[in-house]
Amino acid sequence: MPETLLERGARRLFERMRDKRILVVGDVMLDEWVWGTVSRISPEAPVPVVAVNDHSFTLGGAGNVANNLRAIGAHVAFAGAVGDDAEGHRVKKLFDDIEVNHDAVVILGDRPTTRKTRIVAHNQQVVRADWESVESIAAVDSTNLCERVRELAAECDAVVLSDYAKGLFTRELVEAVRAAPIVTADPKPRNIALFDGVTVLAPNATEAVAATGIAIRDDASLERAGRALLERLGCRYVVITRGERGMALFGGDGTRVLVPSVAHTVYDVSGAGDTVIAVLTAALAADASIEMALQLANFAAGAVVEKLGTATASPDEIVALVGGDGDA
Repeated sequence: MPETLLERGARRLFERMRDKRILVVGDVMLDEWVWGTVSRISPEAPVPVVAVNDHSFTLGGAGNVANNLRAIGAHVAFAGAVGDDAEGHRVKKLFDDIEVNHDAVVILGDRPTTRKTRIVAHNQQVVRADWESVESIAAVDSTNLCERVRELAAECDAVVLSDYAKGLFTRELVEAVRAAPIVTADPKPRNIALFDGVTVLAPNATEAVAATGIAIRDDASLERAGRALLERLGCRYVVITRGERGMALFGGDGTRVLVPSVAHTVYDVSGAGDTVIAVLTAALAADASIEMALQLANFAAGAVVEKLGTATASPDEIVALVGGDGDA
């Protein structure tokens, strides 16, 4: 069956993304996955016993943004921090495996690499254990990071700021990326004031509620929250991701776009926000309109939520979903 106009347009846009240089700045995590089955309850406590049959590691947090950008072909550099531990070395090895430049990753001697261990049985998460520190990183380390980021940002087509509130972001770090032509941010509510003036701010609905104090119950309250963020932070656009309810775009120029979710089946929404910010940023760097970038990011999110775990979607997978939607 021949490609639709939508498919051809998406494929051409992905081809333009392949030349773009994108810097990701943020809180990298090591996602550890323990996979198994449950057939009995422990005699020691009323908890399931998981018989492990697989064990794997993936890049999480801002690292998943970098992974998503590499999956669609962009050239990626990463700036952040890891601990001086085995997990930090594993994070760097995972960056090497996907050819992400991690020269701007600083090593911290006073805190662990953030690690999240998930035990999954029969495609359902049983429990998660976290190793982390959320204290602000030391001033000397922050200064070192800012210097590296300032140099990289001036050479890139776009920057993604991926905040998981682990103590990395400061006003100085955000200011260090201002030389980039496009800056997008996925902030946590407690830090949202740091991200004023970015090109696109992309919180999820829960974060938007926490940041504005506006309960999102319908389209009218959704727009009030979006407009409140625009006015407070002076950014060009606000994108609010809404899970199975799709996404909403609000622009300082009066733009208002609501797009429904295109996912056929939702297995796992973890990491979907990382996919959205990655594809949105790469599309804008490739000169797509904000509306086209939003639509493509929505299809990318639809592809990854059909997979278990922090996942990525290839251009072919996303284009196939575009085609399926276009034929419906």
